[in-house]
Amino acid sequence: MRMPLLLFAVLLPAASDPPPAAGTIRIAPPYADAPEMAPAAGQPRGTLHSFLLFSRDSRIYPGIRQRDTEATRRRDPWGNRIAAPAAEQSEPGAYRREVFVYVPAGYRPGTEAPLLVVQDGRDYAARVAAALDTLIAEHRVPAMVAVMIQSGGGDAQGSQRGLEYDTLSGRYAEFVEEEVLPQVTRHTGVRFTRDPAGRAAMGGSSGAAAAFSMAWFHPEWYGKVLSYSGTFVNQASPVDPATPHGAWDYHARLIPTARAKPIRVWMEVGEKDLHWQDPEASFHNWPMANDRMAAALIAKGYDTRYVRAAGAVHVDGDVIAQTLPGALEWLWRDYPR
Repeated sequence: MRMPLLLFAVLLPAASDPPPAAGTIRIAPPYADAPEMAPAAGQPRGTLHSFLLFSRDSRIYPGIRQRDTEATRRRDPWGNRIAAPAAEQSEPGAYRREVFVYVPAGYRPGTEAPLLVVQDGRDYAARVAAALDTLIAEHRVPAMVAVMIQSGGGDAQGSQRGLEYDTLSGRYAEFVEEEVLPQVTRHTGVRFTRDPAGRAAMGGSSGAAAAFSMAWFHPEWYGKVLSYSGTFVNQASPVDPATPHGAWDYHARLIPTARAKPIRVWMEVGEKDLHWQDPEASFHNWPMANDRMAAALIAKGYDTRYVRAAGAVHVDGDVIAQTLPGALEWLWRDYPR
């Protein structure tokens, strides 16, 4: 297990800021696109492919959708949805999802490439492709394939997206491994390394929680995580008695009490992220949850870099455009080019 980098604040916090995790890197506006987001003249560019997956073909996720009832519309004093009984949250519902595949320039068909899996793929496809084009051309990251997967739809409790992303289990990683990646190979001919050091998972919001769960429950598949505004809060449904506070339990109990796993984590949260003024009792304050997540990882010896973005909101696009190339380079800094 590598020891974490020692990180130092680059901007002193305002007196009113909540205390950040030890080792936090603080950034502040104005935010500007990293130069790597604009391709240089003559720079080789990868190709983007896409195809559809349908719920009728899935053994793992046959499809649900949220029910709209009085029970599912209930909110607590902080405006968070109160999980209704499992039987009232959802009903069967078909979905179709897009999968976008970035294949780097010069990929040799049949070779096993490093892998980046991105949740809510449509939201990130253009930016991930732009960043990788530059970083790969400059030999700052390996020539990896990015598989960017849309969720099955909806959001939070009772939805297909919530079931996939907010559930604390290895089920979503198994879905990617068993049902998505074989289809990527069928459609594009790309093959993937089995080395977890050559595989990363990325996402924003609940997609970031899913990325962490992929590595936490299957570290034999994923050794790197990239998280923007991670939903490390109480949002799982149906409720699991083993983790009654959903992803909040990662930093409250699971990480501190489990043996450290070989996972490297880059994570960011906005100062004005979701429910940033809510008390601990809400189990739904994003900056608080991410502060505690970073602190738990660092205390346990995980190789972690944590960025807190002043004035930034939930999954802030300006922050992503500024930080994504550096985050990717940091995650892959010692992997063979």
